[in-house]
Amino acid sequence: MTTADEDTVLQIRDVSKVFGVVTALDNMKLDVRRGRVHTLLGENGAGKSTLMKILAGVYQPTSGHIRLEGADYQPKDPQDAAARGLAIVFQELSLCNNLTVAENVLATREPTVAGFINDRALVAMARALVADLGLPIDVTDKVGDLSIAQRQLVEIAKGLSVDAKVVVLDEPTSSLSDSEAELLFAIIERLKARGVAVIYISHRMEEIMRLSDDITVIRDGCYVTTRARDDVTIDELIALMVGRSMDQIYPPREVDAPAETVAPTFAVRGLSRDGEFEDISFEVRKGEVLGFFGLIGSGRSEVMNALFGVKTATGTVELDGKPLSITSPSVAIDQGIGFVTENRKEQGLVLSQSVASNVTMAAIGRFAARIGMMKQRAEDEAALEEIDRLSIKTASLDTPAGSLSGGNQQKIVLAKWLLTQPRVLILDEPTRGVDVGAKYEIYKIIRQLAAEGAAILLISSELPEVLGMSDRVVVMSEGRISATASGDQLTPETIMTFATGQK
Repeated sequence: MTTADEDTVLQIRDVSKVFGVVTALDNMKLDVRRGRVHTLLGENGAGKSTLMKILAGVYQPTSGHIRLEGADYQPKDPQDAAARGLAIVFQELSLCNNLTVAENVLATREPTVAGFINDRALVAMARALVADLGLPIDVTDKVGDLSIAQRQLVEIAKGLSVDAKVVVLDEPTSSLSDSEAELLFAIIERLKARGVAVIYISHRMEEIMRLSDDITVIRDGCYVTTRARDDVTIDELIALMVGRSMDQIYPPREVDAPAETVAPTFAVRGLSRDGEFEDISFEVRKGEVLGFFGLIGSGRSEVMNALFGVKTATGTVELDGKPLSITSPSVAIDQGIGFVTENRKEQGLVLSQSVASNVTMAAIGRFAARIGMMKQRAEDEAALEEIDRLSIKTASLDTPAGSLSGGNQQKIVLAKWLLTQPRVLILDEPTRGVDVGAKYEIYKIIRQLAAEGAAILLISSELPEVLGMSDRVVVMSEGRISATASGDQLTPETIMTFATGQK
């Protein structure tokens, strides 16, 4: 094994991981230096998560060597990894919704007195940690009562609650608004100043170019190259990552946006729910992409849940000018409304079920035969068509959805709703945790759906995405619509002004 220089805290050489006939990692190498941010960049399925799970002790490598601060490193489990100085914040949340923030953050390390947990000390320790990190979280709240973004902050606090030599952050800003992400970036700078090495995984290219000192690209489980941040461009990184060049991030519209004189397909008037949002009114037309943007707590996702029948709300909803009472998700689906939820793990997928079952479940009625039988061949063919359409990487139709990478899981959720051929499609963070190559594929699908006449509601915490894909943008602040922007108003500065409640 090659001798590391004195600044190298983590050295990986010839690490491979084989699952049956599938090689997830093939002779991977990596040198991570103290006090620097080392980004690991690759498409979904490239092997990033497998490598991180090896570092965390979740998986054992099939072959290869790892050294941490010059000593052999092969942790037995995540607790062993943490004890040796490696902290990891996974993209998928690992929190217990029925426990408080404090109980989650300090799980397995609670302060005790005479063998019993000292609740007062537990809360005090958690509050000190959260205050030190600068996170706007009440540690006595139940995690199940928090938004997805707030849960992500709790996951970050949990990962950073141990004294670590190496911190791994896997898509840490995937659910965060710009202001919340800034809190994380400040934390990273403090970690660097203390000499901590940070391994950073993200698909947000602007974020990568801002934070990284070193960038390693991997593709199909293999090491491609490592570059200093200042020696490479975004276009070069994308080409290295996907093995091809991309001329643009957001594909052009296939047809012109509908005129304002066109009657709306979907109209919402005075939608309200106590404590969450008030007087929400908007219209979206056939072939239009209507963006929704707001900071954490603005109420965007809560509105979409109400429109899909997950939550109750007052107000009126019209489809093609006719009143519509959406009392449940099944009613919404029957009316041609689809909903790609931001919380794929808990609401979008049945992780234990096959890829095929997840893709076809929302349109299962299409494949019903007589006397309760299923048209299995037709169902499989439809699932395969959507898998090919979205380039979902899976070993087979029967592979459990939960075994796929996060980005491929997200594409399964999208495929599920595309199969229903929706008239109105709600996309809540549709590219969350998805790599830049897959994002482009999803953007093309959105453009295609709009060209085919679907009315699309696009909710995203990524302002460039909202601006790049939307015809108009509804901006929310503190549960209300602060503005609906179009034309010359579609600029980052104007949208952020509205999002912060300014006029």
